[in-house]
Amino acid sequence: MKIKEIIDALEIFAPLPLQDGFDNAGLQVGLTDVEAAGALLCLDVTEDVVEEAINQGINLIISHHPLMFRGYKSITGKDYTERCIMNAIKNEITVYAMHTNLDNAPNGVNYMIAEKIGLKNVRVLDPKEYMQQDGGNDAQQGNSMGEWLTAGAGAIGELEEPMTETEFLKHVKKTFEAGCVKHTKLTGRLISKVALCGGAGAFLMEKAVKEHADAFVTGEIKYHDYFYYEDSILATEIGHYESEQYTKDIIRMILRRKFPNLRIEMTRINTNPIKYL
Repeated sequence: MKIKEIIDALEIFAPLPLQDGFDNAGLQVGLTDVEAAGALLCLDVTEDVVEEAINQGINLIISHHPLMFRGYKSITGKDYTERCIMNAIKNEITVYAMHTNLDNAPNGVNYMIAEKIGLKNVRVLDPKEYMQQDGGNDAQQGNSMGEWLTAGAGAIGELEEPMTETEFLKHVKKTFEAGCVKHTKLTGRLISKVALCGGAGAFLMEKAVKEHADAFVTGEIKYHDYFYYEDSILATEIGHYESEQYTKDIIRMILRRKFPNLRIEMTRINTNPIKYL
């Protein structure tokens, strides 16, 4: 099949109009009207990941984080992004990103995080409705042939059984193999209702408090937010990479269902730039 067919399937699951305004999801580099020799799935596109695709004879890299967030007036190889672009083009590799559109999609990244934590009755934390067209490539207002679906940022659900704060923190640390877990002070509350957002999701903490969540799990929290929310919720920071590491599993699931014969490889490279002593 052609790369374009693969991208169409991805955008049916996570239409590009679902991405946030700051984002640059979608096609990053390369051609789509060529035959796919396989897909390499990753969280981040790095020079090592591009080399991995080259060595495996794969001509499609699908990442969660976009390789490019800003425009370029020149491509000279002065940083890793430009070197990735140059090497991908030289080796005829197409690079495609599913970022906040996959975060916000029904059964997207945040639902996977909720599943890993073990939540039930999972729903969108900050919902919005969108019209999905037949064919799925346009999630904006459409004709009567489309279908109204609920999407949005974050997720919220309940644990099967309440946990103490310490039990919950240890559970999250183990589940996401986090090098460390940062959190607000312990107050003795039981944790039953949990809100979450992958990546830099602290902007949803106020919403989590309003929904009476006992804990909020995300990848990044600003220093002063710990002061502001310390009495109202167990704010839990597990690391950006750690919170989104299972994104590759969602992409693999989408592709396996649609293209059972497509060669799919998961990167063997840990692209987390943050190390722990």
